Amino acid sequence: MTADPTTWGLRNAHDPTVVRDDDGTWYMFSTDAASTGPGFPSGVHVRTSPDLVEWSFLGTALDGVPGPAAEWSGAEGLWAPDVVRWPCADGALWHMYYSASTFGSRTSAIGLATATSLGGPWTDQGIVVATQHDSDDHNAIDAAIVFDRDGTPWMAYGSFFGGIYIAELSRETGLRVGPGPGTLIAKRPRSVDGAVEGAYIVYRAEEDRFVLFASYDSLADTYSVRVAAADHVTGPYLDHEGRSIAVVGTRAEAEAAGTKILGGHRLPGAAALIAPGHNSVFEHAGSSFMVHHVRLADDPRQHEAQIRRIHWTASGWPLVSPYVYAGAESEALAAPESVAGSWSALRFSPEDAGVRDVEAVHVDSDMRSDGTPVCATLRVSTATGSNILDGVVFGSWDPATAGPVLAFSGIDESGVVWWGTRVPQGGAFAR
Repeated sequence: MTADPTTWGLRNAHDPTVVRDDDGTWYMFSTDAASTGPGFPSGVHVRTSPDLVEWSFLGTALDGVPGPAAEWSGAEGLWAPDVVRWPCADGALWHMYYSASTFGSRTSAIGLATATSLGGPWTDQGIVVATQHDSDDHNAIDAAIVFDRDGTPWMAYGSFFGGIYIAELSRETGLRVGPGPGTLIAKRPRSVDGAVEGAYIVYRAEEDRFVLFASYDSLADTYSVRVAAADHVTGPYLDHEGRSIAVVGTRAEAEAAGTKILGGHRLPGAAALIAPGHNSVFEHAGSSFMVHHVRLADDPRQHEAQIRRIHWTASGWPLVSPYVYAGAESEALAAPESVAGSWSALRFSPEDAGVRDVEAVHVDSDMRSDGTPVCATLRVSTATGSNILDGVVFGSWDPATAGPVLAFSGIDESGVVWWGTRVPQGGAFAR
């Protein structure tokens, strides 16, 4: 990997968010970071794409760290931007919420910049919320904006330390409404270093509820994405098994809470990936997508952004594809296939922070699929027993075989998420 950003593609993208401009161009905004060492540009990295597959480095949104945020935090770069279209009467206005801090410190600030086009120019509007290490328990980084049922904007934020909070913003200015940190919506105990950050919330009209995504554990090696849902934007957020992600309990309880939908893994014919996390979510053409960063297990200094489809189960829980998105046209199978038969599958056990490898399983189903996503109840049998999954079957592009492949994601009766990919001819599960 070179120090020239024009050669990066999605390498070196960290804490990404993706939005689409009115001309159809996709923009990715991400943390000022690079595995090549110091000397990379700062001011929020920006990439563009015509198709969500091929990405080019555009530059930075801002010229370094804005003065007020730099003076407060001492930051040399900006982290974890969230970019949203802001409702206004006089045309398009984009809001970018950025974080300024230094590693391990709570002396941090979340700032706001605005623009009429995603390509800029961006104008800094100052600090939205700030914290001090010596006096505040929470940490003002990792902002994510969500609008409630009435169109009121809220900002989820926080990292480690005191947990994740959500605070109301002004519809007119995008700045804070009222004093205090807001409402606590997620927190983990000291026994796991309080490790929760990178929250992102979406409203699902289909279930009339809010779904929170958050990253647990260390961004260096054990990151994973967890989800929970709530009837109100301020919580309480409960996982698939009804466990609160804001109740500080034992280490075992902290490891179990939050339904784990993405973690370290190794698919057939592919390199191992670790620490996927700090995701955001976007919609396009009636489909949901997740963008997140991930590290290479063989060289954890190397990181890149990946985009995956989100598939929602019949009961309204988000699951992600085992495979990186390669374009809608690449996901269709040549002919419908029976879902029943031998598969390679893995389980994202919440207590296991390591790389998950696939095992041979057998799926019982009377379905046939051409790759069009379909919700399904699947019986998955392993060498030690069987599980019933609330799942989705869909087509994906497998880079190892350079072709479309049938895949599934599902949640079992214990709230554990499974991934499956169709075993190539020659592999089989002995029943």
